[in-house]
Amino acid sequence: MRRKLFDLLGEDTRSEKIQSRLLVKAEKAGYVLESLQLTLNRYETVPAYFAYPTGAKNCPVVIYNHSHGGDFTMGKDEGLQGAAYLQEPFFETLLSLGYCVAAIDMWGFGERRGKAESELVKEALLTGRTLWGMRLYDDLALVDYLVTREEVDPKRIGTIGMSMGGMMSWWLAALDERMKVCVDLAGQADLETLIKERGLDHHGFYLYVPKLLKETSLEEIQSLISPRARLSLTGKDDPLCPVLGVKKLRKHLQVVYQKAESQEHWVSHILTGGHQETREMRMIWQQFLQDQL
Repeated sequence: MRRKLFDLLGEDTRSEKIQSRLLVKAEKAGYVLESLQLTLNRYETVPAYFAYPTGAKNCPVVIYNHSHGGDFTMGKDEGLQGAAYLQEPFFETLLSLGYCVAAIDMWGFGERRGKAESELVKEALLTGRTLWGMRLYDDLALVDYLVTREEVDPKRIGTIGMSMGGMMSWWLAALDERMKVCVDLAGQADLETLIKERGLDHHGFYLYVPKLLKETSLEEIQSLISPRARLSLTGKDDPLCPVLGVKKLRKHLQVVYQKAESQEHWVSHILTGGHQETREMRMIWQQFLQDQL
């Protein structure tokens, strides 16, 4: 199944040799923040943040996948600055819990602006790639980099994100078994339900992978995460993640995790709210990470 998914995602854009260049190292109150330039793919270097508690050695790390929100100026800075639909910045919370944190600007965001997302989608499709695949390949290469860091315990890697970042997180966990824990917020968008409810236009073209539903389903893709720990949080009034689709995926995954005798590793909540992170969600995912990572 993973081989099939990699084929659908298009050309593997990962660099044969991961390289890093430290741009700025800032000593903060209780942690260190590094600004890096990473060679993750064969086309352009990738701006990144890596933060870790002062003196950290062999600590768990969480990959923060930023959201979309139509704001291409933010990218990885969302982890430090937050957004109107999030609670306090994720880096702040994760570092306070003792985790290392990493984030990159995804293609077209932050310091990687220059080409419009629509142009990136068209160029990718014309050259045997997909933009979704290119973003995922960068994330996969980021994992390759992180396991080389002395601050990181390679057996305790988690991933978290909201909206596009949530979808990136569960895709990353499905493709890479090194992810011990996955948390997705407002990212459980069932494509078949979106088609039935005519909700596809709630999501940008970047998400769509040619022939995906002809070859597989979201149920099959997400089943690859089992038996590893996964938390999925959705607002009941989120039009981007229709409740019927969330319930359909939840029911299927309950069976998958039961067969794996890991029922406690699959947690899904449909909560008050829309396409946002609520304070309730923040409390739930913090506890889940502390229990599982």
